[in-house]
Amino acid sequence: MKFKESVLANTLAIVAAAYYLICTLLVFLAPDLYRQFAQSWMHGVDVTTVWNRQPPAIGTVLFGFITFSISAWITGYFIAATYNYLAKKS
Repeated sequence: MKFKESVLANTLAIVAAAYYLICTLLVFLAPDLYRQFAQSWMHGVDVTTVWNRQPPAIGTVLFGFITFSISAWITGYFIAATYNYLAKKS
């Protein structure tokens, strides 16, 4: 089986963008719930010492959305390309 690099990259970027939007909505609409998720996913690290009670500026959110989505795309492409390379070797 061979992965088409751009398809996997696009898929991962779309999923990551959706997760980012969900997290952003939680930060604005239910910050305490988001903090609970963050703390549980970091194995109980006390996030209250670094927690910002004010939601981020829209520019920060947009920059994060763009860079997170691009990073996911690059990761998806790299995973597919690496898989295809290793699949040829076996």
